Amino acid sequence: MERLIIAAVLVVVAVAVAGLLQRLRARADAPTQSRWAVPTQLDRADFDASDVPWLVAVFTSATCDSCVRAIEKATVLASPSVAVQDVPYQLRKELHTRYAVDVVPMILVAGPDGAVAASFVGVPTATDLWAAVAEARAPGASPEPDLGRPS
Repeated sequence: MERLIIAAVLVVVAVAVAGLLQRLRARADAPTQSRWAVPTQLDRADFDASDVPWLVAVFTSATCDSCVRAIEKATVLASPSVAVQDVPYQLRKELHTRYAVDVVPMILVAGPDGAVAASFVGVPTATDLWAAVAEARAPGASPEPDLGRPS
């Protein structure tokens, strides 16, 4: 009888250890990291200089250090054909909400119809930003035509 009780206890312990090991091996994968949603269309009437063919909209915040660098890089693109507009959260919250912009800096390059041709979340290099605007304005102008396009 004593051997039967010892055998039963060993079976229970073995089952418990097996169950624990199975749970440890079957851990769920880490949660998927979200990607920021980038608008694909802008209403050009929401922005200044809607009569200028191309718009570089830079969504920023006064509390964001990298936003200053993004604006500096975008501002040099201003020309008679390209309007550059800073869209600070503190002053234009309604546009951040309307376009569901929840990360800054976000740079959007939109054409005359408001379709977003290129976008950057974070601060791109000046070369990448310039090339993306050139490619949007004149397809084939850039040696890297996919800069600023979703992958």
